[in-house]
Amino acid sequence: MDHLIEIAFKGNRKEFFLWEGDAPPPLRAAVIVDADRGEDLGRVYATGELADKRAAGVPHAPGEEGTQKRARRLATDEDVQRHEELRTQDESARRRAMERVKANNLVMKLSDAEWQWDRRKLTIYFTAEKRVDFRNLVRDLAALFRTRIELKQIGVRDEAKRLSGIGRCGREYCSASWLPELRPVNLGVAKDQRLSLNPAQISGACGRLMCCLRYEHEFYVQSRKRFPKEAKILVTARGEEKVVANDIFNERVTLRNIEGETRVVPLADLKRELAGSPTTVEETAPEEEPDMMLELDEEVIRMTDTAERPAYRAGMRPGMPGFPVRPERPTPLQRRTAPPKEPGPESRDAGTGGATDGPVSGDTSHGAERVARTDFSQTLSPEKAENRPEGGDDVTSGAPPREANSEEPRSPRRRRGRRGGRRGRGRGEGGPVTPNASGTNDTVADNGADDGDDDGDDA
Repeated sequence: MDHLIEIAFKGNRKEFFLWEGDAPPPLRAAVIVDADRGEDLGRVYATGELADKRAAGVPHAPGEEGTQKRARRLATDEDVQRHEELRTQDESARRRAMERVKANNLVMKLSDAEWQWDRRKLTIYFTAEKRVDFRNLVRDLAALFRTRIELKQIGVRDEAKRLSGIGRCGREYCSASWLPELRPVNLGVAKDQRLSLNPAQISGACGRLMCCLRYEHEFYVQSRKRFPKEAKILVTARGEEKVVANDIFNERVTLRNIEGETRVVPLADLKRELAGSPTTVEETAPEEEPDMMLELDEEVIRMTDTAERPAYRAGMRPGMPGFPVRPERPTPLQRRTAPPKEPGPESRDAGTGGATDGPVSGDTSHGAERVARTDFSQTLSPEKAENRPEGGDDVTSGAPPREANSEEPRSPRRRRGRRGGRRGRGRGEGGPVTPNASGTNDTVADNGADDGDDDGDDA
């Protein structure tokens, strides 16, 4: 009767064989099996129902037609000792093969080398980012080792599975210890598990995403189906609340209401609230603190002027007879349009005449009123000055007109602009306007300007 058994070789390589006999060999027993053009030695990994079950789901399964390879016999102690000697020569063969790779200038990395138990074949495993033409390399290696050479390209995940090692969890790689199949892992798996998307934190020793993210993904997907989606608005017993986070391990949901208050509710209680049933544990809202604002008199709060404080001390309030009234302050517009202040006695005694232009009426010893006249035509533009009516009153200041040949001093001319006074204002087409000795304005032609005629002035 034939029994299906699974045999493990070096580098976590496994294959299925048929064992002829009444009972299959024991686990971990060394057996001699058929290999490519020879024999090889391996150890029993699974038998019976476990082997049948694995044959239906692992990538190296024999298929529907079954396997034709057979396990011949149990290995003797001499066979096991010979096998161990070959394992020590594998690293030496890999190093010598690497030298030939450098001699042929090939971009490839030799991961491992494995001698067949009868030394009829040497298998070399390598990784490369691109396709490599290694036909010349195979000829060199066949002449070097005097045996049949097989070069097999593998991926970085298969390399980690073959060489094995210790992961960041402190245990052996899942791919090398128990994971039956290396399935591709994408970034969406990490997003579903709410993990960090930093490649340095979710990548394994091979540089790819960790294999454990794949076989744990189904648990996260099935568990999150029982929870409400995050950022969803739920109508609970306390009104509208937003789902902030879900704790699938402790079966809890974090909610936040419109006021910003958060609470943690068990998933079972949340489902009862959504169904309208009373919850098992009722969380009481925190008591509101009493309002500590004092009801003060608005008139007392507005007391800012020091002149009003004695009246308050006397028990008076605004509106009572005798309560001082604060004078209203003029607005900025009123301050700009207000007439100039009257000069005092100090400006009269100075004798400069710059502040006043007319005689003083009345007794000067009692601070009589003086009338100041200012010629605002000095600060107006030439167009406005020419349009000003002759002999009319000064509309701006309300003072009588100023005589043309008056010897009274003029007020200082106001300068405008960043580059001085009335520079560039009132220019005609011919150039700037300059006053002459007679008091009229003449036009000065600009040097080098074209006068527009063709009389040959430019010649």
